[in-house]
Amino acid sequence: MMSFLNNEGASSSFSSTRRLNYDVFLSFRGEDTREGFTSHLYKALCDKGCYTFIDDKLRRGEEISEELIQAIKNSSILVIVFSESYAKSKWCLDELAEIVDCREKDEEVQIRPVFYNVDPSEIRNQKGNFGMALANHEMKVKNNKDKVQRWRDALRKAANASGWHYKKGCSTYKSESHFIQNIVEEISIAILNLTPLYVAEYPVAINSRAEAIESLLDIGLDEFCMVGIHGLPGVGKTTIAKAVYNKISKHFDGSSFLMNVRENLGTDAGIITLQKQLLDDILVDATWRVSDKFRGISLIQNRLCCKKVFLILDDVDDSTRIDNLLGKCDWFAPGSRVILTLRDISLLAALKEKLCTTYKVKEFKVEQLNKHEALQLFKDHAFSGNKPHDEDYSKLARKFIDFAKGLPLALEIIARDLCGKAKGEWESALDMYNKIPNKDIQKILRVSYDGLHDTQKDIFLDIACFFKGWNKDYVVKILNACGLCPGFGIPRLVNKYLITLDKFGRLSMHDLIQQMGKEVVRQEAPDILRKRSRLCCYKDSLKVLTTDKV
Repeated sequence: MMSFLNNEGASSSFSSTRRLNYDVFLSFRGEDTREGFTSHLYKALCDKGCYTFIDDKLRRGEEISEELIQAIKNSSILVIVFSESYAKSKWCLDELAEIVDCREKDEEVQIRPVFYNVDPSEIRNQKGNFGMALANHEMKVKNNKDKVQRWRDALRKAANASGWHYKKGCSTYKSESHFIQNIVEEISIAILNLTPLYVAEYPVAINSRAEAIESLLDIGLDEFCMVGIHGLPGVGKTTIAKAVYNKISKHFDGSSFLMNVRENLGTDAGIITLQKQLLDDILVDATWRVSDKFRGISLIQNRLCCKKVFLILDDVDDSTRIDNLLGKCDWFAPGSRVILTLRDISLLAALKEKLCTTYKVKEFKVEQLNKHEALQLFKDHAFSGNKPHDEDYSKLARKFIDFAKGLPLALEIIARDLCGKAKGEWESALDMYNKIPNKDIQKILRVSYDGLHDTQKDIFLDIACFFKGWNKDYVVKILNACGLCPGFGIPRLVNKYLITLDKFGRLSMHDLIQQMGKEVVRQEAPDILRKRSRLCCYKDSLKVLTTDKV
């Protein structure tokens, strides 16, 4: 959910990808297939939702336009429809040469040939119609043999790429329409795999964090590696993982980003859903039937054990659930990488044999002289990327940053809420946020609280309401007297980032997490003070003691 920018305020390479205008670029000989096969393929691609470029003008001897070159450069998949007289057209050969040049300059581009009633070997070896066409071109341009050689090289390289072959009367496809359907299905899957994960509208401070994790993964090493990303709820663990995924997934035989693992791994049906997604993502055209989670584990281990894979498990809360999804994680091929995002650092101990290293995502620093990242994030969302015209807005923005205590989730939610509002509304909102917690922020922060046992919830609420800033040993004595087993419960709260211990042994917690705890208590009985389990405000206590029977 979080947005980040690098430390200089510029867009990070981890959150942006090559700018694309088209999913597919179609290259073809108009006289051969324009009104037949290619028009049907173009329509099928468009119907499937693939944004496809087609040159609908009949070209005769013109130079390749800059517009066409840009369309080639700004397309993900370059499809060449090789037909019987394709090589007769110098225009087509020039276009093909540009396509091959583009692929050699950008490894993210895919070339996919379609051999339509043409034998691929005829193009590779440049015999038959293709050989004769090239020989004719050589005779006509004797003073420019380099150009013909460029065409020959482009034809050979394109024909060696993985593609589709259709021969009327002796094809493996039932019909031409079946052939087109097969092409469209494969292209749509390829586009899905090429589409980067959405990271953030305004990426702030992601560069150094993502680079640090990429360094830990060290994809150059031919060994298996697992990295755990941990930190406060709402600090941006998932966002950073997405950015790393977009940057390095292309270096693997297959990759998969499994979202909301905690929610899905709670049931067998959820486990099977994730197992199917993992197989589909990495095997692309997998048709394996996952009837139960144990068969799913076997399929994953047997089918993926020879592939160098990149896997991200987002929001993991239990190591045994990873075993239910993947097995013992001892089957990964050399060079494979796994990232886990965690809310609970106690999982690191359970996974230490599998984890190579960990990375803690820290909240923004909000000291008076070091608010750049937090201020950048807040202003980007509050002013839609523009600078505020009124200095009073900037002063108010700093007050909201102080309130959020550097938590990116809170900064983004509050800023979005304030976007387009008048200054008076900002002032009123600041007072409101201090009194009434924001529901969207609370929803994210409360997930960790909801995962606690009842006694741990009681300990957390007691600290939130009464003991923040108190010495831990003294609080332990009080809670022990209440039978809450704080010796076990307090470390559990620390592991889940709900509370912290400073160097003096004092209990503390993020202000918004404390606000969440107090809101949990208020919701027990919003309008009846005496029915709440705790009273944290002296005015409320006085009111109950003087007006109600306790």
